[in-house]
Amino acid sequence: MSVTIERVIHRDVAGEAYDAQSVPLLPSKPEGAPRWAVIGLVGLRLAIGFEFLWAFFDKTFGLGYATPTAHAWINGGSPTKGFLSGAIGPLQGVYNSIAGAPVVDWLFMLGLLGVGLALVLGVAVRAGAVSGALMLALMYLAVWVPSTTAGGQPSGSTNPIVDEHIVGIFGLIVIAALVNWGGGYLGRKWASLPVVKRNAWLR
Repeated sequence: MSVTIERVIHRDVAGEAYDAQSVPLLPSKPEGAPRWAVIGLVGLRLAIGFEFLWAFFDKTFGLGYATPTAHAWINGGSPTKGFLSGAIGPLQGVYNSIAGAPVVDWLFMLGLLGVGLALVLGVAVRAGAVSGALMLALMYLAVWVPSTTAGGQPSGSTNPIVDEHIVGIFGLIVIAALVNWGGGYLGRKWASLPVVKRNAWLR
């Protein structure tokens, strides 16, 4: 004798799908999501991903934006020494002590590359978003936005709490939470893999 188990799906007045426990179900394909929401999420994912990727390439090859060619990583420069040496705030001593350390340089650069690729490709977005948010939080603590001076000079801070690092962190939270809507084509292919289906954090 076989038993058939049916999953009851309810719909609210707006037409959104709910399961029997009244938990909203996000569509697995962008076609089921509002068009402008998908465009916004994909654009946000690509923009933040490109920001991380560009930082990796600029620091590696010295493309002349934040990093001159002479200070490129491949030319013996350190991608963390300048930034961490100028850190301020309560963790200034910690950041100054690890500035330019090879292991810190490698961890930082691998983080930039990994987060950038995950977001741009739409693969392992949640892991990339969590890693990216952690990196941005550590950078936020290094620049210490609440301070108006750094080394006796104006810090350039325009807000006592919020800067681009905070905005980026919340952007990554949204990307990770709504990855079903903004993952893109490669993201949907990745999500179809059995191991990813069994482990939502890999999504």
